[in-house]
Amino acid sequence: MTGAPDLIDRLIVPLDVSSLEQAETTVALLGDRARFYKIGYQLMPLGGAALARRLLGKGKKVFLDFKFLDIGATVEKGVASAVKLGGDFITIHADPDALAGAIQGRGNNERLKILAVTVLTSWNEETLKQNRIDMSVHELVLYRAEMAARAGVDGIVASAREAAAIRARFGSDLTIVTPGIRPAGAASDDQKRIVTPAEAIKAGADHLVIGRPILNASNPRAAVRIIMSEMDAALGASPAH
Repeated sequence: MTGAPDLIDRLIVPLDVSSLEQAETTVALLGDRARFYKIGYQLMPLGGAALARRLLGKGKKVFLDFKFLDIGATVEKGVASAVKLGGDFITIHADPDALAGAIQGRGNNERLKILAVTVLTSWNEETLKQNRIDMSVHELVLYRAEMAARAGVDGIVASAREAAAIRARFGSDLTIVTPGIRPAGAASDDQKRIVTPAEAIKAGADHLVIGRPILNASNPRAAVRIIMSEMDAALGASPAH
């Protein structure tokens, strides 16, 4: 982690929509209210790479949420290709071989930051039991965070419920990106380990990924304004930042 991000860059808006036209409309609607966008599986087959280039050309930041998980050599080639897009973040599942491949694939590129995915925010203790993982969610997140730190990545993706423990263990060495954020009163949808924007910031999160509360709002710009105000107030009250 290289210093605290600007307030506007703390919010990452996921373009989890069904067409490039919807994505472009969202970006145009939010205008200068948002600068950091996430592009994942839903848009990539529809021209997400070209959209990433257009966003970067407009001075936006791009999170390539690819969640690569494969043998190291394959991940290395995938990340080497992703570097050519010029994005800011890319996700790799917290597997030692995959993370090592990602580091190799990035090479000397200083812009693209590698984030290790620890435990999906749609998982809970019951999910771990179903997958025969004999750890609590908290233990598994910290275990994988340790793995990511040893691999030399830039940050991790984890629920804000684990952010405070991660920050206490690693200080400012790892950037913490937290999905599963819902403003007070918002529906949880398919997320199980959710927190509010203020709680995430106070726990030590650097970036918050907030999608449906913005994308489904009757006034997305107003939704972003409210979220940013909540984040700003929490930053003023948080010793972690």
